[in-house]
Amino acid sequence: MSLSSQWRATVLTIFPKAFPGPLGLSLAGRGLQRGIWSLETVDIRDFAQDRHRTVDDAPLGGGPGMVMRPDVVDRALGSVEARPGRLIYLSPRGRLLDQVLVRELAAEDGVKLLCGRFEGVDQRVLDARAIEEVSVGDYVLSGGETAALVLLDAVIRLLPGVMGNEDSPGEESFERGLLEYPQYTRPALWQGREVPEVLLSGHHERVRQWRLERAQEITRQRRPDLWARYREDRGSKT
Repeated sequence: MSLSSQWRATVLTIFPKAFPGPLGLSLAGRGLQRGIWSLETVDIRDFAQDRHRTVDDAPLGGGPGMVMRPDVVDRALGSVEARPGRLIYLSPRGRLLDQVLVRELAAEDGVKLLCGRFEGVDQRVLDARAIEEVSVGDYVLSGGETAALVLLDAVIRLLPGVMGNEDSPGEESFERGLLEYPQYTRPALWQGREVPEVLLSGHHERVRQWRLERAQEITRQRRPDLWARYREDRGSKT
C-alpha cells in the first residue's frame, strides 16, 4: 500500500450499526475522519429475498441453532467483489490472528470481512469462494462482529499516519516476538514503590538494554510458546 492511498475496510454483517463502534474513537477515529482509512458496512439482510429478510435456516442433519444461508451470503459477497483486499471469514476454526498477519493486512489496500452469526455460515459458500478463515482466539463469541473489530483495530493502528508516534508500534508486544516490557511514569515514588533507577538515569543504551531484558524475562515466564519461537528465530543465543 502506498503512503498516499486509503486503506479500505468492507464489513458484511447483519448488524451494520455495530460499526465503527470503538473504532470511531481515539486515534483510529481520527484516522477515519482524516481519510487514512475508510469503512463500508454491507447489511447481509439486504440480500434476502423474502419479506422477513431471512438470512438463516435450520441445520441439515439436525442440531441446535441456525445456519446462515449460502444463497443470501453469496449475493452479499458478490456485491463487494470489486472492493480491495482479501476476503476473510471470522471463525474459531481459522488461522490464529497474530502480528504477522496484522502487518500483512496493513500493507495491503484493504480487507473484506464476513461476520457470521448463529451456528455459522453454510460451508458451501466458504468453499465456493475460497474464503480465508481467521480466528481471534480459542474461545467462542456471539458473532463475528466483535472479532472483526479486534482485527480492524490491530491493523488500523499500523497504517501510516494513524499513530502520533511512528516509533511506538515497534516497541509493543509481539512486534519483536516478545511481550512488552513494564511501563512507568511520574511520580517516581508512589505508595512506597519506586520507579526502576535505570529509567531515571538518562542513559539511553542502559534503558534499552533494561527494557529488552525485562521483555525477555516476562515472555519466558508468561508465554513459553513465544519464548521458544523467539529463541529459535535467534539461533537459541538468548
